[in-house]
Amino acid sequence: MILPTFAFLACTACQNVPNFLKWALKPPMGWNSWDCYGTSITEEQFRANVEVMSEKLKPHGWQYAVVDIQWYEPNAKGFDYNPKAVLTLDANGRLMPAPNRFPSAAEGQGFKPLADWVHRQGLKFGIHLMRGIPRQAVEKDLPILGTKFKASEIADKEHVCPWNPDMYGVDMSKPGAQAYYNSVFDLIASWGVDFVKVDDLSRPYLQNIPEVEAIRKAIDQTHRKIVLSLSPGETDIQGAQHVITHANMWRISDDFWDSWPALLEQFDRLVKWNQYRGPGHYPDADMLPLGSLQLDTRKTNFTKDEQYTLMTLWAIAKSPLMLGANMTKLDPFTESLLTNDAVLDVNQNSIDNHPFYSQDKIVAWTAIDQKTKDHFVAIFNAQDRFDPARGELISEGPVINRQTPGQGAKVLANLEGFSAMALVFTDGGDGNRWDHGVWVDPVVDLGENIQLHLAKTKWDTAQVGYGQISTTAAVGEKPLAVAGNPVTEGIFAHAPSIVTFDLPKDAETFSAFAALNDTAMPEKEGGTIQPLVFGFKKGGPHERDSYDMNFDLSAVGGAAGKKVTDLWTGKTWILTTKTTHLDIPWHGCVLLRISK
Repeated sequence: MILPTFAFLACTACQNVPNFLKWALKPPMGWNSWDCYGTSITEEQFRANVEVMSEKLKPHGWQYAVVDIQWYEPNAKGFDYNPKAVLTLDANGRLMPAPNRFPSAAEGQGFKPLADWVHRQGLKFGIHLMRGIPRQAVEKDLPILGTKFKASEIADKEHVCPWNPDMYGVDMSKPGAQAYYNSVFDLIASWGVDFVKVDDLSRPYLQNIPEVEAIRKAIDQTHRKIVLSLSPGETDIQGAQHVITHANMWRISDDFWDSWPALLEQFDRLVKWNQYRGPGHYPDADMLPLGSLQLDTRKTNFTKDEQYTLMTLWAIAKSPLMLGANMTKLDPFTESLLTNDAVLDVNQNSIDNHPFYSQDKIVAWTAIDQKTKDHFVAIFNAQDRFDPARGELISEGPVINRQTPGQGAKVLANLEGFSAMALVFTDGGDGNRWDHGVWVDPVVDLGENIQLHLAKTKWDTAQVGYGQISTTAAVGEKPLAVAGNPVTEGIFAHAPSIVTFDLPKDAETFSAFAALNDTAMPEKEGGTIQPLVFGFKKGGPHERDSYDMNFDLSAVGGAAGKKVTDLWTGKTWILTTKTTHLDIPWHGCVLLRISK
């Protein structure tokens, strides 16, 4: 199916085009500190990353360097938030960089010295902001710059962020509310900021429209070209017509991390939002979780094929490209993904981007080179090496939630006749938020009182809905525990998850206690899982390593005599018919240029 592209004011010279759209006529490309440093980035770390960015990525079009959340919190650490943090503010309740983390900000200089330095590197400087006004400013009832009003008079104490304790909302019906937002953006404009990611704004979008409009007005009145990014998502599709006239980019999902199920979900979201993309306004599939992540405690969980898929999908769908890795530890493979000019050109300069084929998890997008009129074709093999349809369901546990006695259920399965097995947590039917599942004491009985302890056995393959599979800790390095009891032998896997094991010939039964980990219990949403066990006969869960097919390119300019170039490998060939033979790895892709 070919979907129509959205031609919202494509001619930027036309009348009535919002001026801010001209500030980002191509999808923004840059680096953001969140995926590696969380709340804790320091000036020293930031400068080190920018130096690498200037040397290695700037020649390929990367330009924005962004300090993410809580740069104003002197004691910020990791990825958590301290509800009693003392924030760094000026006399008018505006957030200021914490000088102990950003020494150049001392004596009220703010981010100007750092922004000036970034500009001297030939790059642009960005920061993160939370929607609203600091609670601390309200508690102190600080004056709003240039007005007779105080912070307490504009604060909305009901409309607050559910996951970050720093701010109250702003009641835009109150006198002084717009003046407050104007004062904030006047300050950051004076620092030389070029990009602002405003958080807790994109969801729930319709409820936040007054503050979206206030921020748009505040940026415009500064007369500085500040690109506006809204976060987190998913943005309400009912607000699509509004958001394209107020922001340069907006999130279409919650925080995106390095798991295949999360990447698979982005396919549908990018299709849904495709018609609302245009010059200067882009649906944002979120950051690229590549390289060294989460305080350098791990590398990306994506396989190389999944990393090709990630970069190709973001490129062909023209999502903004914001890297999250520690660039000082940039490995050669990650660097090769980020510096392939032929692929980046698809993201920056192609037109008429849209999906045109989807069947049996083989998905294809196409686009056109606006200069040469060549066609680009991205073909994705979104099938799983592990497919439950090729296995036999041998145990189906109940849906487990926070009300389940003991937080879990016993799981038993007969393994006789199977050469491989898969432990599966589904999301219980309500999405995958806080679905922290743990297989407690997972054991394969081999007979004669011999047991194989799976928590101490290397698995064959693993996919998780968030974070990574672990036998030692849950998400955020929290302990494995169920109902307050430590788990000494367990496999943590955030749903939806699949963990496969090859089985010895004498495997007889499997047993485990499938449960919610204690980390899911304090939350107010999600926290449901259903444990399933699948058995596999000959060949295990994956008999092939790729999908072999002949793909018809006639719908996108393919014909005998046309030249085809694989943009990732550089390989070229001439079509002898309208079809081409492809062998695409599981979770992998090809990105082709079809030219005369």
